[in-house]
Amino acid sequence: MLKILKYSCYDLLRSRWSYVYFLFYLLLGVVLLFLNNDLSKAVITLMNVIIILVPLIGTIFGVMYYYNSKEFTALLLAQPVKRSSIFLGQYLGVALSLSMSLIIGLGLPFVFYGLLESNTIWDFSLLLITGAFLTLIFTALAFNIALYNENKIKGFGYAILLWLFLAVIYDGLFLMSLIVFESYPLDTYSLVATMLNPIDLSRILILLKLDISALLGYTGAVFQKFFGTNLGVLLSTLVLSIWVILPMFNIYRKSKRKDF
Repeated sequence: MLKILKYSCYDLLRSRWSYVYFLFYLLLGVVLLFLNNDLSKAVITLMNVIIILVPLIGTIFGVMYYYNSKEFTALLLAQPVKRSSIFLGQYLGVALSLSMSLIIGLGLPFVFYGLLESNTIWDFSLLLITGAFLTLIFTALAFNIALYNENKIKGFGYAILLWLFLAVIYDGLFLMSLIVFESYPLDTYSLVATMLNPIDLSRILILLKLDISALLGYTGAVFQKFFGTNLGVLLSTLVLSIWVILPMFNIYRKSKRKDF
């Protein structure tokens, strides 16, 4: 699995799209710091970009890599290699390459700007960790979709629909449900509904650490009320880890029985 992971990483690092992804975040960091001298405000702006863009890129790259490497995967399956090692190695190669592009691309301009001597370093580190979590989660979800759909068009369609649902539609449905059932106690419901969406959970995780009460919203305020800032951050990180583990386990389970 480690050999396949290494090959997948090298394969993606040779791809021009990886460099485009890296350069986008590098330029984004430079432009933000040029326009705004306050590191904490730059972190808040980056949060809004990362929460939406990182899941989309992870979803598209995951599905695209799976379908484009089908011939190579078929060749590997003819070798005495475990099926689960092949698919998990490819998934980890894609997810880790994208995470590296994100972390290095955003990290370099902030480090040169003096991040290491600033109190914002912990908030910025949490932002990068959250971005890495979202990359791992949505790449895994994309691989799951591709494993269940041999048709490329269906696979891409379902993947984009999943991102659209979790990034946009889910919030609308959630807010509508809060309005409709406002006369009922909704604290527990809000916590559970937030945990079922990794994008919302990531946003609350960052806002809890930044301690910006005005931006927390109803669900963030419930998190802070029930768990406090530190316990809320710990719980959010734990749930995000579960969001990574479950799709990976399904890749392992599905790949062992998949006809290719």
